Amino acid sequence: MGAVQTLPQQAASTKPAVNPWVVALTVTLATFMELLDTSIANVSLPHIAGGLGRSFDEVTWILTTYLVANAVVLPMSAWLSRVFGRKNYYMACVTLFTITSFFCGIAPSLGIMLFSRVLQGIGGGGLAPVEQAILIDTFPPAKRASAFALYTVAIVTAPAIGPVLGGWITDNYNWRWVFLINIPIGILSLYLTNRFVHDPPTFEEERSSARRGGRLKIDTVGISLIALGSAALEILLDRGQIDDWFGSTFICWLFAIALACFIAAIYWELKVDDPILELRLLRYPNFAIASTFYFVFGFGLFATTTMIPQLLQSLYGYRAIDAGLVLGPGALVITLFAPVGAQLVQRKIISPKLLLGISLLTLSGALIYYSNFTLQTDYRHYVLARAYQGLGYAFFFVPLNVMAYSQLKPNENNRASSLTNLFRNWGGSFGISFATTLSERRQSYHQSVMSANLPASGAWLQESIHRTANFLMSQGYSKVDATRAAYLSYYQQLDAQTRLLGFMDVFRALGWFTLAVAPLVLLVRKFHVAGKPTEGH
Repeated sequence: MGAVQTLPQQAASTKPAVNPWVVALTVTLATFMELLDTSIANVSLPHIAGGLGRSFDEVTWILTTYLVANAVVLPMSAWLSRVFGRKNYYMACVTLFTITSFFCGIAPSLGIMLFSRVLQGIGGGGLAPVEQAILIDTFPPAKRASAFALYTVAIVTAPAIGPVLGGWITDNYNWRWVFLINIPIGILSLYLTNRFVHDPPTFEEERSSARRGGRLKIDTVGISLIALGSAALEILLDRGQIDDWFGSTFICWLFAIALACFIAAIYWELKVDDPILELRLLRYPNFAIASTFYFVFGFGLFATTTMIPQLLQSLYGYRAIDAGLVLGPGALVITLFAPVGAQLVQRKIISPKLLLGISLLTLSGALIYYSNFTLQTDYRHYVLARAYQGLGYAFFFVPLNVMAYSQLKPNENNRASSLTNLFRNWGGSFGISFATTLSERRQSYHQSVMSANLPASGAWLQESIHRTANFLMSQGYSKVDATRAAYLSYYQQLDAQTRLLGFMDVFRALGWFTLAVAPLVLLVRKFHVAGKPTEGH
């Protein structure tokens, strides 16, 4: 495709008073903390249930309420940062997140816990998109890829180490520290943000211009539609498999509400002057394609990050912390190689378009590699597979971010960050729901096929059970107990095999899905990448 004229990126703005990497590390700290909280409480739920005297099913709402609140506020973050100022809004989010983490940690009842988690999700929802906008405005185009490498490490590593850290804290201390650990990090983030982060002149000029023109109005209709639709969609995805999807009236109503709200929101946001969600940005081909890949990124990452610990604990007998450690090498590979990807792009050694295509093929290969594992697969192979997957993500996010902002005007960066993070968030929610549902459905399918091919009255099975029962009787079991134990043993083997096959089908589906969207790279319009950065910061 022919090259398109790249829109001018950020006119020479005032040089920041501090090293931009200090700003980058400052804003990444709180974002890392918030993303850690999307998964750190997962392995602690049984302990939380015991501590609050509630059932496990009831305390799963601790995860759901956080994700719902996160999804509701995320698309509004760009608008809110323009209303209150980006720095002020970011610090307010960190403050709310930190205070509510304290109340989560001391919550005496489930009601207080859920209320605190809703407020915590509202505070956390604005951090990632605002950080992304801050990085874009802080770094000149020549250094932007390296900043995105740091952002990649944060958004990929945090959800991966959450279960490990949560399991370790719960096993060695108390589940309440899963939340209380956020307090010192939040205080440090507030101090550093107040000292080093400032709104850029172009951003302030845009806010002032909007206020003078009377365009900075509250989009009440848009806020209501997006908030209600996002909440309904998030609850639907989180509770769908538990409530048997459309076999549940509750799920049907959630689907109808979400669909109606989003259709109405799209119509409304496209015609209003100052929308909460700037959908018009999708008219840029590169941004629209990048948004699709953000969804694919969240879909694969969160599906596998949720599924792998569950698989290892239920079928291989791993402890929560050991299962979580399998994810560690993947995060390490991303930490090591994301900066390499940034340099490849910045120094024009390889085009972002080609690097993105290679990373998608790598991810697809890693997911299909997972799908060939058996019950005899050892720890080393799972670690290698995760590292292989991490290699794909290491070279995925940097060119994706460069591509996403390649055609945007400087005053559109802030709104774009809300949209990209919204697609990533939706991808994660859909990915977790997809993995949970498909694994259970495919297990049922494989169990029915195996049962049909190996009937309980079959001669081979009966003979095997008889031999096992005789062996157990020789070890002192009664005939009744030995026969029961023999049947149970073969059923457990059948259950383990079918559950594994269900998980492997999910990996295979994720791999083919990633491969299917890879050709979209060919539709990316050509754009110019800023030249090699100077040595100094």
